[in-house]
Amino acid sequence: MKRLWGVIIVMAVGNLVLASMLVTHTMNQSEPSQPPEPEKQGEQKNDRVVAKVGNRDLTILELQTALERHYGAELLGQMLDREVIRLEGNETGTSIGSAEINRELKRMRQGYESEQQFYASMQNQLGLSEQEIKEDVTNKLLLEKLATKHIQITDAQVEDYMKTHADEFKQDIEYNILQIIVSTKDQANKVIAELAKGESFATLARDRSLDDATNNTGGDLGWIEGDDPFVAAPVLEAAKLLKVGEVSKPVPLPQGFAIVKLKNRREKVNPDLAFVRENVRRELALREAPPLKDYVQQLRGKWKVNILDPQLR
Repeated sequence: MKRLWGVIIVMAVGNLVLASMLVTHTMNQSEPSQPPEPEKQGEQKNDRVVAKVGNRDLTILELQTALERHYGAELLGQMLDREVIRLEGNETGTSIGSAEINRELKRMRQGYESEQQFYASMQNQLGLSEQEIKEDVTNKLLLEKLATKHIQITDAQVEDYMKTHADEFKQDIEYNILQIIVSTKDQANKVIAELAKGESFATLARDRSLDDATNNTGGDLGWIEGDDPFVAAPVLEAAKLLKVGEVSKPVPLPQGFAIVKLKNRREKVNPDLAFVRENVRRELALREAPPLKDYVQQLRGKWKVNILDPQLR
């Protein structure tokens, strides 16, 4: 259930990739390498109709003009930032290896049940391919490495941080919870009675539950942590008091009552300590580095970035 943080992190990725695609496409369309032949003026790509409203045609040129007017300055800035980071990396011999990329992708995938589910989610929600995500991760890691290249974080500093922030690294319990949501306590008691007679929880969830998000999957919430903000607190608290296989009494909710069943529980898999330490080392280095935004501005000055079009400044 804790997947929105991953989406939030990658939202910036989506904006940047889309930015590059849109601006590049606009530039290619507006500056053809060769002038079109006179007899084909009416067939230019800029006249391509992309939508219709009543009798009015909307062309690709209108769309590109609107995008440039509203987002051009921001998107051009993102493209320039990426370019100065690349130039600085080339000059200093700083690069990002596959192990670093994989480690960061592993961190981003936390909260997803599998690598395939993570990439499918990014494709469905943001339209990003696996390759596009890796390219943006590479750019982000290169920026961080450049900004922190003169900062040394010792093993002792890493260990001290982990000891003084032990709560961040504790092993959590995860719960696999089933739920059925009904309107009244009387309905909840009837469901409990039918369960006691041997009726399937999944069947009752499908037929009785008001929760459209889970009724078609047997009321299954999947594996969730004990402080998951996207699951009703009363449901979580009820589940924590149950033994595996037990069903709760009616649990009051703002929209009615829940019947909760604890399908299973487990300790969250121990994290890779080397992976955790490297993340801590990186975060500590970033704390000592100048703000990344300021560092990129320094790179812009060094590489003499000059935006020629006043409308895009």
